[in-house]
Parts: sequence; C-alpha cells; structure tokens
Amino acid sequence: MDCLFCKIVAGDIPADIVFENENVIAFRDIGPQAPQHVLIIPRTHISTINDFNASHSETLAAMMLAAGEVAKILEIDQSGYRLTMNCNEDGGQTVYHVHMHMLGGRQMSWPPG
Repeated sequence: MDCLFCKIVAGDIPADIVFENENVIAFRDIGPQAPQHVLIIPRTHISTINDFNASHSETLAAMMLAAGEVAKILEIDQSGYRLTMNCNEDGGQTVYHVHMHMLGGRQMSWPPG
C-alpha cells in the first residue's frame, strides 16, 4: 500500500510525533493552518470516514480520547481548539487515511472555509 500515513505509522517516514499509543499516532501537520496543528490518525488504515463501520467504534473512541490528551500536551485544553475530519475531494481530504485535524493556539472563525 502506498499510503503516506501508513508509512508514518510504520516508521518509514519521520514525523514530529506529539502523542502515540497502541491505537493512534498524533503528529504535527507539515503545513500548519494554526499555531498548533496536529493530525490524529489510527494505526489501522481506513481510507475515508465513509469506510467506518460498527467494528471501528474502538478506533473512533481512541481518536477522540487521544484528542483530549494531545490538547493537554499542547496546553490548549483550556483555551480551546477545533477538531475537523475531511471526507473525500469536496470535503478537502488529500490523504486517504482517516485523520482528525486538531487546530488551536488562536481564535477560530466561523463559518470555516
């Protein structure tokens, strides 16, 4: 499989890892859109949000729990942050391995782009 994020999980491509456990890895985005911009990915390859099913409930929970831990590590848990998941081309997904963007360190505007 030629998946950029799977290569990060395997350790074949370096990443600035902020947090990891047996289920997820969180690392800094190489094109940050906020002072704090981290991607939270499952270790298991799942291409899009549309590919989630009931058997992935533990993966989804692990991603959300990791978000709380990452926010504490980045010291944005009290000031606030945004979590975003993009799905397919019109949703802005560019890497087809499910991932959650954590953006923080500044005031977020609404509505987003």
